[in-house]
Amino acid sequence: MSLASFVVNRSWRNSRALAVVLVTLATFTDIIAYSIAIPVLPDLSRKLGASPTTIGLLFASFGVTLLTVSIPMGAMSDRIGRKGPLVAGLVALAAATLLFAFADSLPWLFAARLVQGAADAVTWVVGFALIADLYGPDERGRVTGIVMMGTSVALMIGPTFGGWLYEAGGIRLPFIAVAALAAIDVALFLGLANPAHQVNAETVPLGIVLRVPAIAACAVVVVGISATISMLEPILALHLAVLGVSPARLGLIYGAAAVVTTALHPVCGRLSDRWGARRTTMLGLVMMACVIPPLGLAWSYPSALVLFVIVAATGAFVITPSLAFMGEATSDAGVRSFGVSYGLYNLAWGAGLLGGPALGGFLFERIGFSRLTLVWAPTLVIVRWLLGRVESRPADTSVTSR
Repeated sequence: MSLASFVVNRSWRNSRALAVVLVTLATFTDIIAYSIAIPVLPDLSRKLGASPTTIGLLFASFGVTLLTVSIPMGAMSDRIGRKGPLVAGLVALAAATLLFAFADSLPWLFAARLVQGAADAVTWVVGFALIADLYGPDERGRVTGIVMMGTSVALMIGPTFGGWLYEAGGIRLPFIAVAALAAIDVALFLGLANPAHQVNAETVPLGIVLRVPAIAACAVVVVGISATISMLEPILALHLAVLGVSPARLGLIYGAAAVVTTALHPVCGRLSDRWGARRTTMLGLVMMACVIPPLGLAWSYPSALVLFVIVAATGAFVITPSLAFMGEATSDAGVRSFGVSYGLYNLAWGAGLLGGPALGGFLFERIGFSRLTLVWAPTLVIVRWLLGRVESRPADTSVTSR
């Protein structure tokens, strides 16, 4: 049976499993595109005459559209359905990567980066809203773990894949390959049937969503975990440079962490289904608060490798359950606007990405890495305390019964 006939088959077009496969493939493609851009864009920008400041602004521009598009596109998907926005997001991703490939000036590079940020927002927000449409609270953790496992694989292979294509065919080939992968995603999504219960759903304003304590608490958790992870990325590199660790060996640290989190995301998803997403998220926050201070005491490359892998592992106990908890909190409140809720999740994640490195750099410069980790850990405990104050209500299982 050909791939086309497989997708056209009516039973599979309406299959929840197919939707999970396609959302996983979409987020996988998005992360591949993002990870390829990281090593290639600075070189391409310099060839076009960009200064270090301009290169920094180019990378930051990704977050501008991510923050501005997340909630509006989530709300639109609540109103018109998930399929159309997902297809549009993947088309935008293909267009952005082609712009990167053929850009001959800095304005075109900035345009490509802005479009890429918008495409990222649509893929993640609408993709997880679709998962929440199709799976109830007792299954969302497991399914979320599957999707996140795919993204971890993309993080592992993306830079290597991009570097290999760059050496084989020049700077354009990595981007053309990602554009082709995004085009395949579009073709597959066009064969997916729109969930009938979701189309024309009533959109709930963001203000009403934020007044749900569990949803607001989940957003605070997301800011906390995103800020922590994004803070560690540049600050750990600066600390290890003092210890004489080369960029190549630093890459091995992140590679080892990606391997561990790839294995842990499905485990954390199943645990959140069994124990509850909120409880698993609180456990992850406490574990991360406990293991970050020892990372500040890393005295050698092997110690940094082991300690950072442990920190990354605890992060999986927050990220996957928190994604499931956002859907759970939304359905518990009787709100059907999963698009708005996951738009808020993405907005909170983007806020953490903006604030974490800035605050981390400010503190690192003044108090050093070890004291920074000691100061940072209690904030995660406070976030856990806030989440613990949210009362849990019985989940509305009407989603799975439809």
